Amino acid sequence: MSWLQVTVAASDDTAEYIEGLLEDLGALSITMVDAHDDPVLEPDLGTTPLWSNTQVVALFSAEVDRQLVTSHLEQHQIPVSAIHCEIIEDRDWEREWMTHFQPMQFGQRLWICPSWQPPQDPNAVNLLLDPGLAFGTGTHPTTALCLEWLDGQNLQNQALLDFGCGSGVLAIAGLLLGASSAVGTDIDPQALDASLDNAERNGVEDRLTLYLPDQLPEITADIVVANILANPLIALAPTLAGLTRADGSLALSGILREQEQDVRDAYEVFYDLDPTQYKEDWVLISGKRKSGI
Repeated sequence: MSWLQVTVAASDDTAEYIEGLLEDLGALSITMVDAHDDPVLEPDLGTTPLWSNTQVVALFSAEVDRQLVTSHLEQHQIPVSAIHCEIIEDRDWEREWMTHFQPMQFGQRLWICPSWQPPQDPNAVNLLLDPGLAFGTGTHPTTALCLEWLDGQNLQNQALLDFGCGSGVLAIAGLLLGASSAVGTDIDPQALDASLDNAERNGVEDRLTLYLPDQLPEITADIVVANILANPLIALAPTLAGLTRADGSLALSGILREQEQDVRDAYEVFYDLDPTQYKEDWVLISGKRKSGI
């Protein structure tokens, strides 16, 4: 089976208008994608901003007349130069997607492996993880920074807290690397479901406890990791400090390079901070909890 794919170049203030035009034409699906690798990070509450350069991509049945689609868009002030039509052949999309997720190594010991492939090194610490609904498979630089940091820690008999656990990958990695127990918390109940599913896949579900933030008990952890975003991290500095035992370790990510100093300023009151680690446009800030503060 084949499909007519129509891609229309748009700006953030015309994308929804173009979406409506394509809906009027009977599009089977419509997707908006970033045309210039310009991520929208930490938008204001209550807003749903789009990219300044957006592509609106619609799928139609292959029998639809592409000239009819183009003419309709032109009649509504969409220039022909912004419109691209092509026929695409149907494929086994699930199998195609699986080929793009390969085993990945983090640090010296840790690998993340999709469940449908045997581990490259059976003697390594192999975390089985399939991409799913919750964020966090190791492919993003912030997750990679946290995984590499965990691989470099002595986690034997340590209690770990994964604040904003997403898929649970950091908590599970910590357990496989030697932590005695882990707690994960996230505002999204679906993330907790994904974390539990991944913990069961890796045989560590008996050592992982999961909570929504307002249900998190009064605990302190030896190791605290939080891979979220800079503004929430800044606001959470006193909270995370209260969750870290004296001389315990902290790692923060989800932070852009230009946000580094603001986050360091918020945490240096509570922690002796290490030199910042960098990967692409992202950073990881770590340190040891000070005593008596």
